[in-house]
Amino acid sequence: KIAEENHLDIRDFEIIDEADNASASLKAVELVSSHEADMVMKGIVDTATFLRAVLNKDKGLRTGKLLSHVTVFYVPALDKILLLTDAAMNIAPDLMAKKQIIENAVHTAHAIGIELPKVAPVCAVEVVNADMQPTLDAAALSMMNVRGQIKGCIVDGPLAIDNAVSKEAAAHKGIKSPVAGEADIILVPNIETGNAMYKTLTYMAGAKNGGIIEGAAAPIILTSRADSHESKLFSIALSSLSANREG
Repeated sequence: KIAEENHLDIRDFEIIDEADNASASLKAVELVSSHEADMVMKGIVDTATFLRAVLNKDKGLRTGKLLSHVTVFYVPALDKILLLTDAAMNIAPDLMAKKQIIENAVHTAHAIGIELPKVAPVCAVEVVNADMQPTLDAAALSMMNVRGQIKGCIVDGPLAIDNAVSKEAAAHKGIKSPVAGEADIILVPNIETGNAMYKTLTYMAGAKNGGIIEGAAAPIILTSRADSHESKLFSIALSSLSANREG
């Protein structure tokens, strides 16, 4: 009916009719798990139902890796691509979770052609403060990168968001860093920071975006029902690049 109302020819599409949202989600995941499809995308199904299917022990897409969300933005004010993680999945990741979140984002960066992405673990300040755990984590992640525990990227922090993306702000504060002013990946300390930054970039800065969940056996597209058609299209394109890199 929807196709008819929009004058769409769907004769070449296979439509599988399931009884409810939970069954439909599980069937979609099963098709990807059995390699009959390359990626799975959440539609109007609620997120909890969708993720239960993704994490199903028998038919799901678990790999043992941490699942994390990566958003790829084009930010007009910066005239560059900027990756943000994690704004949707991990609430308050600890140090080792942040390591895996970086690794997932680096995979996305490589998939879109950024060969050696620069990662900024952002905090409220750009100096280590023993009373602020995110700054301690940022310093540890930087050293882990230097020692080869985090590969395929350059990690340096803590950095505040201004000096992560602005060379002028970094110079004004006298910050010498291989990442300052040139960050490709912004690692946020918690989901509140990430969610606020995601919505600020989208609704106040006019940034275009596509998002993906990394760490599963196949790309997972987790869009909001409020996301634009354009954002959903970009997410499909991003997942296609990620799937091609996997394969």
